[in-house]
Amino acid sequence: MGSEPATSLPECIEGPEAFQRFDALVDSVLAVPHATLVRRERAYRKKVEANPKRRGPKRKVNPSASPGPAV
Repeated sequence: MGSEPATSLPECIEGPEAFQRFDALVDSVLAVPHATLVRRERAYRKKVEANPKRRGPKRKVNPSASPGPAV
């Protein structure tokens, strides 16, 4: 029961330096091309779909795309 938190809180910066840091962050986020974001999202989805133990609704498998013979 110490008075120190388990993790230190980030320092609070106010004034023009805060705006400059925020502006730099926004610029770095917006500098990523849309194609790169789409590619990353596609890779993430592929990895998530490969996990058989994932929670939530599962994607339906297209029967015409299955590699096995039709029965």
